[in-house]
Amino acid sequence: MERFYDLDTAAVLAKFDSNAETGLPSAVIANRQAKYGRNQFDEQEAESILSKIIHNLKDVTTIILIIAALLSLLMGIFQGHGFVEFIVITGIIILNMALAISQERSAEKSLAALKDLNSPTTLVLRDSLVLEVDSTELVPGDVVQLQAGNLVSADARLLDSTDLAVDESSLTGESEPTEKSAQAVLEGKVAVADQTNMVFSGCLVTGGRAKAIVTATGMFTQMGHIAGYLNNAQRLTTPLQNRINNIGRVISSVAVIAALTLFLVGYLQGDDLWYMVFVAISLAVAAVPETLALIVTLSLAHGVTEMVKKNALIRKLPAVETLGSTSVICTDKTGTLTQNRMTIKRLWIEGADPFAAESDFTANQMAFIERYALSAHATDEAQPDGTVKVIGSPTEAAVIHLLLDKGGSKSALETKFPQVAEIAFSSERKMSTSIHQHPAGGFLVLTIGAFDHVPFAAPSPNVYPDLLPNDAIRKATNRRHRHHDAFANDSLRIFALGSKRVDTLPPEDRLGELEQDLDFEGIVGIIDPPRPEVAMAIAKARKAGIRTVMITGDHAVTAAAIGREIGLLALGDQAMTGLELSEMSDDDLIDNVTQYSVYARVSPEDKIRIVEAWQEHDEVVAMTGDGVNDAPALKAADVGVAMGVAGTEVAKSAADVILTDDNYSTIVEAVHKGRGVFSNIRKTVYFLLVCNFSEIVLMLGAQLFAWGMPLTPIMLLLINVLGDGIPGISLAREKSDPRIMRRTPIGRNESLFQGLHFVIIKQIIAFVAVGWVAFLLGANVVLSSTHPPSEKLGQTMCFLVVGWTSILHIYTVRSRRSIFRRTLLDNPRLSYSALSMIALFGLFVLIGPVGVHFGLTTLGLDHWLIVIGLSVIPTITAELGKFFMNRSETRLYASRLVHHADHE
Repeated sequence: MERFYDLDTAAVLAKFDSNAETGLPSAVIANRQAKYGRNQFDEQEAESILSKIIHNLKDVTTIILIIAALLSLLMGIFQGHGFVEFIVITGIIILNMALAISQERSAEKSLAALKDLNSPTTLVLRDSLVLEVDSTELVPGDVVQLQAGNLVSADARLLDSTDLAVDESSLTGESEPTEKSAQAVLEGKVAVADQTNMVFSGCLVTGGRAKAIVTATGMFTQMGHIAGYLNNAQRLTTPLQNRINNIGRVISSVAVIAALTLFLVGYLQGDDLWYMVFVAISLAVAAVPETLALIVTLSLAHGVTEMVKKNALIRKLPAVETLGSTSVICTDKTGTLTQNRMTIKRLWIEGADPFAAESDFTANQMAFIERYALSAHATDEAQPDGTVKVIGSPTEAAVIHLLLDKGGSKSALETKFPQVAEIAFSSERKMSTSIHQHPAGGFLVLTIGAFDHVPFAAPSPNVYPDLLPNDAIRKATNRRHRHHDAFANDSLRIFALGSKRVDTLPPEDRLGELEQDLDFEGIVGIIDPPRPEVAMAIAKARKAGIRTVMITGDHAVTAAAIGREIGLLALGDQAMTGLELSEMSDDDLIDNVTQYSVYARVSPEDKIRIVEAWQEHDEVVAMTGDGVNDAPALKAADVGVAMGVAGTEVAKSAADVILTDDNYSTIVEAVHKGRGVFSNIRKTVYFLLVCNFSEIVLMLGAQLFAWGMPLTPIMLLLINVLGDGIPGISLAREKSDPRIMRRTPIGRNESLFQGLHFVIIKQIIAFVAVGWVAFLLGANVVLSSTHPPSEKLGQTMCFLVVGWTSILHIYTVRSRRSIFRRTLLDNPRLSYSALSMIALFGLFVLIGPVGVHFGLTTLGLDHWLIVIGLSVIPTITAELGKFFMNRSETRLYASRLVHHADHE
């Protein structure tokens, strides 16, 4: 962008062929609008419902189910197999589709919120006339008039200004209004927050008035650049989505290969074509975990409910798990790490030592704070409920809060010392004066401002009576500066108070004469203090392997001081300014990003660069923010966290998570919950993978050995939806391991079944073995005279064994500990659902008219005993595996302790 801040006003006017006194001629407006466009932001086209449906239909597992449904329909039409399979599979497809679309958010509202920031009308000078025009009609070169309460509608260079102050917090993150001056001289590269002779679109004029020439409109403004980032920011898939997609690809590949293999083998062996189609449908149904999407969604939804209790509102479901994977938290300072309440921390009165605001005040100290409060413009007002409300700017409200804490009252002081006149603050003078009638007669003059701008009288030699007068004055002066510098080194904002008594007042136009030879009263140091719980939360995050990085619009010295106080800026960590960052290439930033924990005076572009640099290290990045300037980075991060109290609507619209208390420690608690959700999803995937891959191997092996079909598609659907799905939903409510926040973050590319491959293979072998045994016993071995062996009998026994084994398997995946060390009341819903499904499967077989619809037949007592015995074998196998694994780990841990003790 062109640097208009380092051009004088004449050069800017000449560049746009404009005139400060007459403005632009109306004749050129149309041409300029054609050249620069309207003063509004480009809008992103919202995704239609049809597009969302098509997007979800591209999922590989969904495609397999659709093919299976179509083949089932064809078999129902041409082979008379009925339409039960087709109806059930179609129902599952529609259910998953409805869930996916309902959980997706509509197109981002960020641009609409940005658009709302533009004030509807602006006062503009055209043809020497002041006109009120629609803000969208502004063009570069227009001369606009601004006053307190106006929302700036375009970027502009100030031509003339009087005590102008602009709230730029939504753009720069600076919490205090910025003083602006048309006469400010700026050279070189200057951060947006320091361009004091410019005003920017979307910012609020809080005081003074000005005339300015428009230099940029629409998408070319600073806010427009942010809108562009929101439009162009890449929609990244979350780690969870990547993991689920990877699992889907693996399952789909297995299904396709298995189906093709069986089809070719059957075709070469001369089997019936439609029979092989039926087998292919069975394999597709066996391969696809139909309830995986549902269970994952419900697990995330449960995480949402839990996080709401911790003051975190989740706008996008995958953000729950992404929070659990977070390894870097990039956080704003004001209001997140700090209290967003300017507070007096330390004070000093001449002739005494500095004292803390929390200490008990002496009479002299109380008199000082009363005079300081009397000079401030902030006031206190009693409320109907008995509380007191403080009204005023944050820095001036700080003294009123302190006065109230010490038992004083601004309203009582004003009654005792009524104000009779004032000299307003100006950016040139850096001070303001309040004049009050004194009860003892005459007037009390109080001036507050920057230490080096308030015109103090020379110190009295009586301060050091043992020294010569000149030496005493010099020593007293040096002492003032020493205490001032000590406050400054602690990053405190310093205000000095001077006073004097006068008998009479000069005329109103000569009140400025009172601001001379003031008696030095003292100084106060103000800061936005850290939240008391933040230091502990940062330490907790560090133990969990999470790096905290501060990105703020505040000054570097202040940010670094806060960072050191809360333990964020550790030994060896560095701080960097936005200007230093702009000089660094993307490659250099990626190489060195781990060295910096504090970034100050940064731009929206800088924030995106920092986030992306961490992502290049495969870190999962959470970004917090509250202003419009934070929105692009919130969208670019893996999980954007907006402030619910102080946050703008733009920031909230761009975020995945909204904190209702604007507190950093809430993010750490949300990470804790997110890790628990990931753990439960991982258990779910482990549970379903064992069940579904067991079914694939069972079906594939039986066909290859020419044993027949152990399970029909409708039986597989019943097992997958009822036996796996219903109990699997209850895994979402499993409590997380209390040690979960002592572990390192979950890697971006870490598999959902990392370290579980061998366990999964063992469980699949056990499942398949008992399924084959059940099928072969029922189909080929005579067990009773009343139930001769048949394929239907074998399928019924296999259905019960595989179904019950799958249901019981849920107790195995709950924990690495033995199931006998967990009570049923740990998660009563899981126990209720598992026992209900075991009973339901039994009823399918016991109630003949019901079972016949699913291809089941009744069993004799001997068959039931075999089924029950086989169903518990995989659980016993898993328990033995846990026993030996845990004993091995215990021995290894003990040997390490002994080894450590031997070296003590």
